[in-house]
Amino acid sequence: MSRVEAISADEWEKIDQVIAKYRGRHGSLIPVLKEGQDICGYLPKEVQRRIAAGLHLSPSQVYGVVSFYAFFTTVPRGKHIIRVCLGTACYVKGSQQILERLEQDLGLKVGGITKDRKYSLEAVRCLGCCSLAPAIVVDDDTHALVEPAEAVRIVRSYE
Repeated sequence: MSRVEAISADEWEKIDQVIAKYRGRHGSLIPVLKEGQDICGYLPKEVQRRIAAGLHLSPSQVYGVVSFYAFFTTVPRGKHIIRVCLGTACYVKGSQQILERLEQDLGLKVGGITKDRKYSLEAVRCLGCCSLAPAIVVDDDTHALVEPAEAVRIVRSYE
């Protein structure tokens, strides 16, 4: 069963409530998409179509916004998103080993999601905190000067 089929009636109802709350307001698309993603965890095509219809927009307008902004996703993500910096400063200081350790401990590859949907793992090119290398971000929290074993403890603290 795909995640789209697993969207519950309750989730659809919440999405419809969000659409109704913003309908007719100027600049409503991004807030509706954000709240829709918060409800479902991502923005599958069916959700995008529902939002487009509810806001009287074309599906291509909605998809254009979803695909433009990096904080929107069309694939499922875990409850906690782990980003490991592979920029030069972090890489030189061992971020590749951090990434490998997390892949091994969590049982997933970059771009994947754990079976329990708790974690997603992403490799990013720069977090903008080179002086803190190697760095990882879990959700909105930046962790600096991270060792591979410490990365596992940090991530597990989000359970």
